[in-house]
Amino acid sequence: MRPPLAHDRPPIRPARAQPHGAPAPPLMRILVIEDDPTVGQFVKRGLEEQQFTVDLETDGDAGERRAGAGDTYDVVVLDMRLPGKDGLAVLRGLRARGFQRPVLVLTAQDAVDAKVQTLRAGADDYVTKPFAFEELLARIEALARRPRQMSARRLRVADLELDLDTREVSRGGVPIELTPKEFKVLEYLMRHPGRVMSRTLITEYAWGYHFDPGTNIVDVVITHLRKKVDAAHARKLIGTVRGVGYVVKE
Repeated sequence: MRPPLAHDRPPIRPARAQPHGAPAPPLMRILVIEDDPTVGQFVKRGLEEQQFTVDLETDGDAGERRAGAGDTYDVVVLDMRLPGKDGLAVLRGLRARGFQRPVLVLTAQDAVDAKVQTLRAGADDYVTKPFAFEELLARIEALARRPRQMSARRLRVADLELDLDTREVSRGGVPIELTPKEFKVLEYLMRHPGRVMSRTLITEYAWGYHFDPGTNIVDVVITHLRKKVDAAHARKLIGTVRGVGYVVKE
């Protein structure tokens, strides 16, 4: 990878002033696993300038141990080519042990097969080297906005139930067949009952950063969900707030 260019380096953003007496927002903690000293320090310095807390590991074995040591990091930035244990093995190892925080992969391979392999292994997103820091930052911020995995594996709103282990959905005890994307969108809404979620946030969660949020795909999926979840019931659970987004509420 080329050394980071001067125009890649982000400007220092001043910390946001807090209202008098208001608590400071919690700092995001990020683990960067990258063996290239130029890239690793470039990413670490840039994220710290955004007021994040950043740790850096330079080989796969140490990075996996640190990431899996506890419920510490909000996002892991993982290079694919690492000494000790390569990034793909680290990713698979973390997911096999139940690590549920977002992982963003750095890869020099631009081939579609390589990207698909990392996503199937459990990556939440990827950035292809060489990259601009602003793109990396935007993707990290998008991942951090996703809801953290909850301990409960079964979600319930009124008589609507969704089981994350069996991938089954039912209402009033009657099974509902959903496509994978319908399941993902419904899961996201049920994780935030009573809260209106924007189309952009739904798109980021269900389709990832690469999907164009300007399309109407979210509206299409919501229409299908309404037919399957609400059509046969007088009590409607999926609501629309015009110009804002969608909500599941009792």
